[in-house]
Amino acid sequence: MNKRMQIVLVLAVLVSLCLALNLFGQAAKMANAKAPDKIVFEAKTGKVTFDHAKHLEREKNDCKACHDKIFPQSKAPLNFAAGMHKTAEAKKASCAACHVAGGKAFETKGNCNKCHVKA
Repeated sequence: MNKRMQIVLVLAVLVSLCLALNLFGQAAKMANAKAPDKIVFEAKTGKVTFDHAKHLEREKNDCKACHDKIFPQSKAPLNFAAGMHKTAEAKKASCAACHVAGGKAFETKGNCNKCHVKA
């Protein structure tokens, strides 16, 4: 192997190592990021306070129970359109992934005041 080829090979290994370390650093940062304890959603029928800490506890600290298959794991605001209940229940999406008849949490029908609180 000539000298030029050795230099190219060493540079390729160094670049690969730098990329791997960068990805590892980003993953470590995400793992150490603290999720909010509560998230408040504005709604015409009353504010909905999502108790993230309680839901996380119920799922035995398994973030993958909800993220990213039900909710994106992001700091971007979640914007749900009006009338989301029927759509979400039909698709078993959003809150209705669990909060639906036969789901693992109370169903939304007839339980509005459990989530929606008017000030």
